Amino acid sequence: MSLGGLKSRLIERLRSIDDWAPDAPAVYSDFDLNPGALRGERALKPAAVLTPIVARPEGAGVILTRRSDALASHGGQIAFPGGRLDSGETAVQAALREANEEVALDPASVEILGLGDPYETGTGFLITPVIGWLETPPSLTPSPDEVAEVFETPWDFLMDPANHRRDFYDADEGLRRWFWAMPWNERYIWGVTAGLLKRLRDRLYGDEAAPGLAIDEDAA
Repeated sequence: MSLGGLKSRLIERLRSIDDWAPDAPAVYSDFDLNPGALRGERALKPAAVLTPIVARPEGAGVILTRRSDALASHGGQIAFPGGRLDSGETAVQAALREANEEVALDPASVEILGLGDPYETGTGFLITPVIGWLETPPSLTPSPDEVAEVFETPWDFLMDPANHRRDFYDADEGLRRWFWAMPWNERYIWGVTAGLLKRLRDRLYGDEAAPGLAIDEDAA
């Protein structure tokens, strides 16, 4: 397999966009690594992110952004384009809109292949990952108010469990908070973004007898 094999795997194993519902239960969450953290009763806010996969001849890449340091929340962190759903929007519509607003990604250039599993964040969002395929590398322009940088990370790096690690920080209340991290060069991919990538990898390759070989073939 190669790029064509990767695309076929994504289509076969991702959730259908027709299965989406704004109140679907979360399959994974920030609490998976922190079962002792207080959760409480709350209404989750629906949100969506776009995971744009670029089909480059040398191998697939994933578009990520570094959020502006000036943002009030999560400034400077690595993220997928995305945000809260506007009234009446689907996850696909919101993900494409946000990607256009944040990095000027033309929605017409993105082929939506399916959805990842809903993910609950510690801050009360229910995120739907929308997986998009780009046959050619796009021309992107970061919105200076929201995005400090846009870049690509190799698919095979992100899907290799050898690059997935559990890190932690000690919160103000004295609790240790664990999270997934995937440091790549000078960029520290962590938290929800790393968690979404980890769960995407599990969905795509979790039942493979030799997942490393399958990932290498897909990335070729």
